[in-house]
Amino acid sequence: MNNGDNSKGLPLWHGRLNVSSADVLRNLNSSIGFDIRLYKEDITASKAHAKMLKTIGVYNESELSAVLDGLEKVKEEIESGSINILPADEDIHTLVERRLTEITPAGAKLHTGRSRNDQVATDLRLWTRRICSEIITELISLQEALLTKAKSLEGIMMPGYTHLQQAQPVPVAHHLLAHGWAISRDVQRLFESRNRTNVSVLGAGALAGSSLPLDSHAVADDLNFKSLFNNSLDAVSDRDFVVDVLSAIALLGVHLSRIGEEIILWSSSEFNFVELDDAYATGSSMMPQKKNPDIAELARGKSGRLIGNLTGLLASLKGTPLTYNKDLQEDKEALFDSVDTILNLLPAISGMLLTMTFNSERTNELATSPFMVTTDIAEWLVLNGVPFREAHALVAGLVQEALTTGTELSELVATHELLGDEPKKLFENATIANSKKTHGAGSLKQLKEQVTVFEQNIANNRSLL
Repeated sequence: MNNGDNSKGLPLWHGRLNVSSADVLRNLNSSIGFDIRLYKEDITASKAHAKMLKTIGVYNESELSAVLDGLEKVKEEIESGSINILPADEDIHTLVERRLTEITPAGAKLHTGRSRNDQVATDLRLWTRRICSEIITELISLQEALLTKAKSLEGIMMPGYTHLQQAQPVPVAHHLLAHGWAISRDVQRLFESRNRTNVSVLGAGALAGSSLPLDSHAVADDLNFKSLFNNSLDAVSDRDFVVDVLSAIALLGVHLSRIGEEIILWSSSEFNFVELDDAYATGSSMMPQKKNPDIAELARGKSGRLIGNLTGLLASLKGTPLTYNKDLQEDKEALFDSVDTILNLLPAISGMLLTMTFNSERTNELATSPFMVTTDIAEWLVLNGVPFREAHALVAGLVQEALTTGTELSELVATHELLGDEPKKLFENATIANSKKTHGAGSLKQLKEQVTVFEQNIANNRSLL
């Protein structure tokens, strides 16, 4: 019979098992290599649990004091790197509890009324709640970088594209803020993910709660959770909040990839729209003339990694019956990797955007190409009573004539019986920049209102933090 002697280095869950795990099982089962980064959350949640145990009589005042001091000592040892991790310390929860019990005998009571099932879910929710705020902070900085760059380029035009073909002229600032609004939705999604993460599950136990008079509400309040679980089975098995965050990060990665793709194109000799700052570009080990947009390329490449982490976890979750299964251990590496990736990427992209220089002469030249105003000519005809389909066909015919004869399109417009000198003014630079009148449109007049609204969006995001 085992009387609690752990001299064989048995894990805390050994129970009916009285021999050491096979090395291959220990290597496969252990998560301490990556979940040690949850140590702050594990200690914070353990302190809240210990204080609750004191209120229901499990701890007396001196025991609680010893446990709280002991947990603080464990935290200091982990942070200093002085803690000794034993083979039986298969996860952060085991490590903290084992070391605490060495510091004070009262540590042996700490696991009263809790399981590693509700413990790990609590720790991960605390960590994810905090990390959502960190990512949002970086996203707001990216919004501000886009806004700063947009403001510095007010009045400068560029061609807008569909199918990567020149379509209609827009202000450069309007194009940059288009990315800014996509980022604002990423911020919103992360706020929503943070809210759904902000649920306390400590007290659910292994799966069915506890026969002890635990005060789960007090623990939830102590840990600043907004709400408390309603079903113990769901509480220990739910990883929707991890999927939420991975999904938000994956879509954010897609948005960053789109920014990266445009910077790659724009910085090429063929486009020649932007020049990257030397500090945010790399060279070639063989070709001395090269300046490579590595940040933009990594943004594009790492989006695949972020998508992969999301789909990988979804595949792991899809076949797990209620409640806890070891499969759920796969949530952390995916989440940690996506978070690390995005937090490395965001400041690099912000810096790249803030420091790159636009070739305004080049972009303005292309934006004032005669063929960029053909839609405006068609709409001028509509305002003068011509059905749009007829107007579209008429202007298309003039474009064909200009291309085949080499005649300037503006001259063909000026001499056409249904057009003349008035629509010819649509080719003037000032008209090109201000012809669009609808809400949110790509014109300098509408841009001022958009900048104001975008600034308010940033302020609202900051206040929600």
